[in-house]
Amino acid sequence: MDYQFKDIEQKWQQFWAANGTFKAEDKSAKPKYYVLDMFPYPSGAGLHVGHPLGYIASDIFARYKRLKGFNVLHPMGYDSFGLPAEQYAIQTGQHPAITTADNIATYRRQLDQLGFSFDWSREVRTSSPDFYKWTQWIFMQLFNSWYNKDTDKAESVAKLIAHFEQNGSTGINAVCDEEILSFTADEWKALSYRDQQNELLKYRLTYLRESTVNWCPALGTVLANDEVKDGFSERGGYPVEQKKMMQWSMRITAYAERLLQGLDTIDWPEPLKEMQRNWIGKSTGASVKFPIEGAGSEDGRPGSQNTPTTANTQHTTHNYIEVFTTRVDTIFGVTFLVIAPEHELVASLTTPEQKASIDAYIAQTKKKSELDRMADAKTVSGAFTGSYVLNPLNGEKIQIWIADYVLAGYGTGAVMAVPSGDQRDYLFAKHFNLPIVPIIDIQNIETEADPTKEGTYINSDFMNGLDYKAGTAAVIAKLEAIGAGKAKVNFRMRDAIFGRQRYWGEPVPVYFKDGLPHLIEEEHLPLLLPEVDKYLPTESGEPPLGRAEGWKHSEGEYELSTMPGWAGSSWYWYRYMDARNDHEFASKEAIAYWKDVDLYIGGSEHATGHLLYSRFWNKFLKDLDLVVEEEPFKKLINQGMIQGRSNFVYRLIDEMGRGTNTFVSHGLIKQYHTSPIHVDVNMVENEVLNINKFKEWRPEFADAEFILENGKYICGVEVEKMSKRYYNVVNPDDIAQRYGADTLRMYEMFLGPLEQSKPWNTNGIEGVFKFLRKFWRLFHNDAWEFGVSNAQPSKAELKSLHKIIRKVEEDIERFSFNTSVSSFMIAVNELTDLKSNNRAILQDMVIILSPYAPHICEELWTLLGNPAGTLSYAAFPKFNSAYLVEDEFAYPISINGKMKLNLNISLSLEPKAIEEFVLANADVQKYLDGKTPKKVIVVKGRIVNMVV
Repeated sequence: MDYQFKDIEQKWQQFWAANGTFKAEDKSAKPKYYVLDMFPYPSGAGLHVGHPLGYIASDIFARYKRLKGFNVLHPMGYDSFGLPAEQYAIQTGQHPAITTADNIATYRRQLDQLGFSFDWSREVRTSSPDFYKWTQWIFMQLFNSWYNKDTDKAESVAKLIAHFEQNGSTGINAVCDEEILSFTADEWKALSYRDQQNELLKYRLTYLRESTVNWCPALGTVLANDEVKDGFSERGGYPVEQKKMMQWSMRITAYAERLLQGLDTIDWPEPLKEMQRNWIGKSTGASVKFPIEGAGSEDGRPGSQNTPTTANTQHTTHNYIEVFTTRVDTIFGVTFLVIAPEHELVASLTTPEQKASIDAYIAQTKKKSELDRMADAKTVSGAFTGSYVLNPLNGEKIQIWIADYVLAGYGTGAVMAVPSGDQRDYLFAKHFNLPIVPIIDIQNIETEADPTKEGTYINSDFMNGLDYKAGTAAVIAKLEAIGAGKAKVNFRMRDAIFGRQRYWGEPVPVYFKDGLPHLIEEEHLPLLLPEVDKYLPTESGEPPLGRAEGWKHSEGEYELSTMPGWAGSSWYWYRYMDARNDHEFASKEAIAYWKDVDLYIGGSEHATGHLLYSRFWNKFLKDLDLVVEEEPFKKLINQGMIQGRSNFVYRLIDEMGRGTNTFVSHGLIKQYHTSPIHVDVNMVENEVLNINKFKEWRPEFADAEFILENGKYICGVEVEKMSKRYYNVVNPDDIAQRYGADTLRMYEMFLGPLEQSKPWNTNGIEGVFKFLRKFWRLFHNDAWEFGVSNAQPSKAELKSLHKIIRKVEEDIERFSFNTSVSSFMIAVNELTDLKSNNRAILQDMVIILSPYAPHICEELWTLLGNPAGTLSYAAFPKFNSAYLVEDEFAYPISINGKMKLNLNISLSLEPKAIEEFVLANADVQKYLDGKTPKKVIVVKGRIVNMVV
């Protein structure tokens, strides 16, 4: 019978599910291969045709690897905590768990419909207690760890305490807060329990501190930078302000250097690696302490202080302000200091005369997100505090300003401004009429003179006449000698805030007793989300968990914040290895076998979020010998975006500038005054509008009139992001219903290279559907009866087969799926022309095509007499280059210079034998008409010409 794709696809989807066809073995003699997609957040809208692009690519590769003899782990789950479900709960009162479960059911149906070879026995959901139990457990390990810079790894806080008890703080080289105590062993023992615990918090890898956050009052929660756009929440469009809050943070900065170096060991797209390098932002420079006028020692120098032990947390005391600079050589050109509006010393530095302007500026700054502040390089704004610092090298007074381009969490929250060497400082100085001191003899303020290229110093005391290298060394030596600074490596990356004032997230396994945080007992994990009457903050401003009645630890109050969205996604790939383990997040045996993810496919938008945090947690777990690999994902591919193909109708505008209910066809719009309107693409086919559907679409169009061209209304077209607002969303359900999942899978690959964005065009899918029908036809006679031949394949058939074997193998290995689809079409056309229905040829073709179009191939595999369901574990055909060696050549046969026909002649024949073969041919004799050639010219492998 003809190709009945609906019946075939439903049959095999049910078979795979019932038989667990794609269930990975926990141990195998086969080599392992772990293929993973970034798991989705299950939104209420379900999938559109752009979403499965990466899933199709990973599924092709997973199926291919099974055919190549690998034990393949290809799992799927859901990143199911998140703000959208919580917002829906606030609006409707429906528990987020119900919304999430409904959305997951939709996603699962759509994913199954596309024939993905997922091992569903390992499905995870980050919102499930049996999953987030282990997210909470990992949090506890981080709380109980500190980072030892000498061993360059995380170690147990118990080991740190033991050192304090034996040696005090001497010999500890840790990544920790700046302001730490210096003490002996006896002094440590003499500290109260509270003081000891507060000191240990300065070392722990997850800790509490006051941080400047993006606070959204309307949503009642802190937002990550990528959740804020132009000062408004991405979700709902509510105003966001900067606010200081006590927050849980994670000391990702401890891993900055390892995160940077690890990028050289993984096969990731270079642009993405560069994004992480820039985000980590390693800089080599110096820290400098500028004494506050009237607060320091008499000579203006900062005096003796504890040496800081970390490079990127804010550090100030009451008698100096510390800055980090990559250009310490320009210190004699500093004419003002700028600190962040949130800097802890702003209040004490602000004089009564300046208080009003400082307060107004801080209020203005709170309306901007950090990203806005970082991006706004052209606007000059700031306010003078009224206070001064002193240049530690010459004692000159320097004004202290606040400005929003300086962020409290970056570096020290303060910068030294050199308007003669930095464009932004120059513009600031010009705007506020501040001094500009030239310090380079070759000076060009507008283009930021760079002494590393040319020039020597002037107006710089002991540096005068030195070049960049010598000048920098001299300044650092001088600063170190007087205790006012030192050489330093700094990182732009900050510690990660790890708290959200939301309901729908993992509870933090912490309770507070006497104001100190304590971990709950491990046997009490998971700490379950409690029921609440509303999903809003309490009337007193506490997070929604504050509404839970009776939700308390026996010794104190639970933490009311929940974990951020990235918590569960920072380790989930390990849970797939051993998804039903009640005793560990994954067994040592499972981790030792699967090790890491061999292929990870997902979007580049996660470069400085999920992908960075995942690498951080993986390295931490490696430090604790809980995992075996330093990096989680060996190879990463960022799939491109499938863009929407929007359609437009054109409303006629009358003389008064008002829109009418008349619509002008696209080819005629230059003759009229019109305004474009997006129209639902599902009522357009080959750019022709279905007028009846349009009239039924919205009530105001029921009486619409149309100015047509050639009797049709032709719509305009534009490529845009696929979005409901543009009415250009194409539902994969509709495509699968009309053409089948195999057609959809192949068409998405056919659209273009995996990594590139490309527009969707439903009009082009018909060609792929016809190809699959043509492939099906190879196995059937004219009456659509199945039948194949057991005859020996011809050379031409073998050549066609082995060309596609080689091509597909090469293409899949380099993820060039679109070129494979084209090659399949060529191969099927060749086999059709050869009238091939040979079993040996067609069975191999079924195997080769099956990763792309698994349903049709499973059906044909079974019709060929193979056991049902065994195709996934068949052997990929071996390429034999001998079948591509040309042993014949189609010689053009000419008579008196005019080509008459082609003859296939063995390339092994010499010219005399070729001449005899040609003259013996009956068709040649017809052309000669009984005449004997006067001369026969043979060019071997080229041509035969006979002169009569």
